[in-house]
Amino acid sequence: MKKSLAAIAVLLPVAIALFLFWNVKKTESPSARTEPAQNTAVENALAAASPQVNAVIASNFAAPPQAIFYAVPPKPPVAPAGKTQPPEYTNLAPDIVLDNLRHAIRDYGSMFGGNPVGVNSEITSQLNGNNPKHVNFIRPEAGMRSNDRGELVDPWGTPYFFHQLSGTETQIRSAGPDKMMWTADDLIMQ
Repeated sequence: MKKSLAAIAVLLPVAIALFLFWNVKKTESPSARTEPAQNTAVENALAAASPQVNAVIASNFAAPPQAIFYAVPPKPPVAPAGKTQPPEYTNLAPDIVLDNLRHAIRDYGSMFGGNPVGVNSEITSQLNGNNPKHVNFIRPEAGMRSNDRGELVDPWGTPYFFHQLSGTETQIRSAGPDKMMWTADDLIMQ
């Protein structure tokens, strides 16, 4: 009796394992048989679809864009400096004149709670007394000059370029001694 119980104890787990293996094979079989049929049906549907539909479907399966957390901005191309000219409008060093203009804009910003805004002629007008308190911030003895169009000009007679970075910060660009903006000899101050 002990031998028959031992034989049953060994055969029973083997029978259960075979039964489970057979059922798993049965459940995999239908899907394995229908998968090629499904693929064929999808291929036929895609072949009959318009190019726009195919593009939309393809975009849904495209790899997601990679997140860029920090990218170094490319440096703008800088043209080489042209022929230099001597300063025409002042005996002061050009960087001192530019610094004096920066101080005038900061003084305006301190008085009115923000820097003057607009193109060169509008900023010049505001610095020249066309402001709520009629205060003139332009000082000719500090090298600040304007041309006949009402624009502040650098020591070589070229109008400055003003770039408002924020309400309280303005970048001032002088074309420099070659009188051409956006070249290597430009003077820049914030």
